[in-house]
Amino acid sequence: MSGMKTGLCLAILVCLGTLALANRAPAQAGSIEFVARATPSSGVEEPVRGFPFYLLSKSFEDIEKEVDAADPKPDMNAFIDKLDSNFSSELKAWMKKNACVSLAGDDFIHKLNATNILGVPEFRKAYLERNASDQSSDFPKPKAKPSDQAKNPEKFEKLSAEYTEAIRRYIEMHPESVELVYLSLSDIDPGPKWNVLLGKRPPEIRQRTLELAQSKYFVARTQTDLQGQGFLRGIAPGAYWISTLDVAAVVGDVRPLWDVPVTVRPGQTEYVALSNVNSVQPARSSP
Repeated sequence: MSGMKTGLCLAILVCLGTLALANRAPAQAGSIEFVARATPSSGVEEPVRGFPFYLLSKSFEDIEKEVDAADPKPDMNAFIDKLDSNFSSELKAWMKKNACVSLAGDDFIHKLNATNILGVPEFRKAYLERNASDQSSDFPKPKAKPSDQAKNPEKFEKLSAEYTEAIRRYIEMHPESVELVYLSLSDIDPGPKWNVLLGKRPPEIRQRTLELAQSKYFVARTQTDLQGQGFLRGIAPGAYWISTLDVAAVVGDVRPLWDVPVTVRPGQTEYVALSNVNSVQPARSSP
């Protein structure tokens, strides 16, 4: 009897040991089968043939956001502060207030009014260059003489203030007189330099995003066959994204990108259909 009890105990211990080992064993891998098709404007669906697809542990879009957050955009105020002494403090203050460093184009012109044209030395000089030289117009003429500044400063100040006020009224009555001011500001316009600074960032963001997608977040890669089918085997259970990174497929006149979530379960095959419906716009690749 005691022998039977001993055998039973041994059998129970063996079963418990087997269960423990099973619990410690890695989860059984799964797989993904997908088909990629796109429909151009002709309306005839076509398979995406011979195209590379990546399996990522993080969506390409979120990788891009991660890189973008880690590399802040250039600070406009800091850029303005670094402008040299040729820029007046009034102009720098105007730039900061209006979040504008470009001194050209319609957006700039729409920001101008009589107060800041007369209050910012560079704007006033440019405005007078474009208007005061036209002898045929009714533009106000200055009455203060340079000699009065030393001989009779009070008179000079009074006549200068009257001239400024006359210019203000003229601007308000003739808003079109402001339209060509930017032509006299082109030599000091810091806008192009700011645009160059901004232009350097997108390629850097793109390159870093691609590097992370193909290293830190890379899981597997495959290429579709002639039917547009792709297969990914031996994938550990978890959440993934089937992605074309930032390379768009070319099917007729459509350029689809994919960044589609998929969940792999132990020992199972997940089936995914990629089409125009779950594609994303190529513009996403330009941060």
